[in-house]
Amino acid sequence: MYGFEALTFNVHGGFLEAIVRGHRSGLLTAADYNNLCQCETLDDVKMHLTATEYGPYLQNEPSPLHTTTIVEKCTLKLVDEYKQMLCQATEPLSTFLEYCTYGHMIDNVVLIVTGTLHERDVQELLEKCHPLGMFDSIATLAVAQNMRELYRLVLVDTPLAPYFSECITSEDLDDMNIEIMRNTLYKAYLEDFYRFCQKLGGATAEIMSDLLAFEADRRAVNITINSIGTELTRDDRRKLYSNFGLLYPYGHEELAVCEDLDQVRGVMEKYPPYQSIFAKLSYGESQLLDKAFYEEEVKRLCLAFEQQFHYAVFFAYIRLREQEIRNLMWISECVAQNQKSRVHDSVVFIF
Repeated sequence: MYGFEALTFNVHGGFLEAIVRGHRSGLLTAADYNNLCQCETLDDVKMHLTATEYGPYLQNEPSPLHTTTIVEKCTLKLVDEYKQMLCQATEPLSTFLEYCTYGHMIDNVVLIVTGTLHERDVQELLEKCHPLGMFDSIATLAVAQNMRELYRLVLVDTPLAPYFSECITSEDLDDMNIEIMRNTLYKAYLEDFYRFCQKLGGATAEIMSDLLAFEADRRAVNITINSIGTELTRDDRRKLYSNFGLLYPYGHEELAVCEDLDQVRGVMEKYPPYQSIFAKLSYGESQLLDKAFYEEEVKRLCLAFEQQFHYAVFFAYIRLREQEIRNLMWISECVAQNQKSRVHDSVVFIF
């Protein structure tokens, strides 16, 4: 019952909630980002990060450093923290934490299948996979020729199996089909995660509903923009939108018939929470849209920590840490390529 979580939450969840709030206090601040933006070389970046919680992961790395090394080590810290929390979690928190990684599993499946299609080396592809989305049989994805084989040979034993029911076809895998598969899987995953959170009830259901609805709406906008000018029909586009969120159902009907970015903007400006996002963009400009969505998402994720006795803080922390790693990757790339004038273009401040 909503409002009574305080009575029993701490029996199983109190310790881990304290741990995750402790981890959150270790996120980089605006002062850290300002210092990082002044760095001249990647060794300067490493030196500054050594004074933060990333220190133990980077201190033994020899020069010359590469951006991939910094991102890899920072991701390793997130993975270690996640595994530590998962080991100590009891039901239903352990299932909730596993749900948080299914998105990475989908991305890894798509990465391997796309790479195999373009005849890339499987070992090289495995190194690029996100460690949170790894599963035992991932290397054998390379043998699949179509969706049916992909499911039968590999994915039937993974948590993604239920999401595949909608996209099993005998069509050969090509770039278009793989992208449709990714979005169909994501739709099924988000709807399943949403139902699971509703079942948990209380503050978890309330806060996660808002966060997942935002994710579903952002995906709907991205699908629409990316499918403009392709052979994807309006009905096919409509089927890729999740069946919940602020835009469901009337916004989806309008997005399905959009033919350019300004029409998408017209639809989104009818919804007050998204009006401010599109107000930041000039007409016909989509490059800054991703950053505007990330900024809005970070704002919502930070608000999740304002309330206690709920699981949404775990989801929020993982997402905030991933955003921090994206920021570090951008800053490192700008420093490595001597493009310091562009360093603020894609950095999303978290606090």
